[in-house]
Amino acid sequence: MKHKKIGLFFAFLFLTCTQLSAVEVKEIKSNSVAKDSKESEQQIGDFSLSGFGDKGKKSWDIAGKSADIFNEVVKLKQVVGNNYAPNDTINLTADNGDFDKKSGVVHLQDNVVITTTSGSKLTTDTLDWDRKQQIVKTLDKVNLARQDMNLCGQGAQGQTALQQIVVNKDVRLDIQAQDKQINKKEKIVITCDGPLEVDYEKNIAIFNKNVKVEKPDLTIYSDKMQVYFTPKQQDNSSAKGLATMSSSVNKIVALGNVRILRGENISYSQEAIYTSVDKKITLTGRPQIIIYQTENIDAAS
Repeated sequence: MKHKKIGLFFAFLFLTCTQLSAVEVKEIKSNSVAKDSKESEQQIGDFSLSGFGDKGKKSWDIAGKSADIFNEVVKLKQVVGNNYAPNDTINLTADNGDFDKKSGVVHLQDNVVITTTSGSKLTTDTLDWDRKQQIVKTLDKVNLARQDMNLCGQGAQGQTALQQIVVNKDVRLDIQAQDKQINKKEKIVITCDGPLEVDYEKNIAIFNKNVKVEKPDLTIYSDKMQVYFTPKQQDNSSAKGLATMSSSVNKIVALGNVRILRGENISYSQEAIYTSVDKKITLTGRPQIIIYQTENIDAAS
């Protein structure tokens, strides 16, 4: 009889502990749900937002597969944005993004890609898209591909349409340039410490600090360099106002501590102008040319 009472007591104790544990688990889950709900005011799928300009014409839009809406920021997944410029449409995509309600700035992150109907494609890890100022900028590495030119560097800022862009440092521009004399493309590589300023509408790129140009027939060093490109002829289907810069180099103006290597010959000057049509180099500012010539001299008998 005594053993039965002991057994009943332990059974009662077990059931009581089980019930208490169940209550604690329910409270923990309930608290966890409440905590999660405070993280964002609202969670929705297929988020989209648009902006309109003059005469009710759409100027931009942004969408995401899902969104967490907070007081000041909307956090987006699988972001797709479009900017509708008068002569170009710009598409921006990223894995993640933050839309700032107050400033209107969109911060894109992870696999960021900008493409334009004029033929540019920029890739980077993070990017800030200021819709009001029509500016994009990043501190990360960028790669900008356009026709037969590929530009890369660290950090950049420019127009959303990528018609003008500044690359901050560690600049490298690879060009598959058309040589009209031999009707063949040649590779040109230009590097500099930066910054680099490119204006596709004015067909010019300005390189700064420790500039180096490598062509098959010569190498040019200088403190600063202006590279002028030949405007590309547009056909009737081309939209008016789009950038027309081709990959064909028209002229190179090297400034400051210029050194040119052409074969075994070396020239020094403060300024040099290279024209691609005649492959002519004009030196100004204390020019100096060192010519190495190999001669066969018979030994005296």
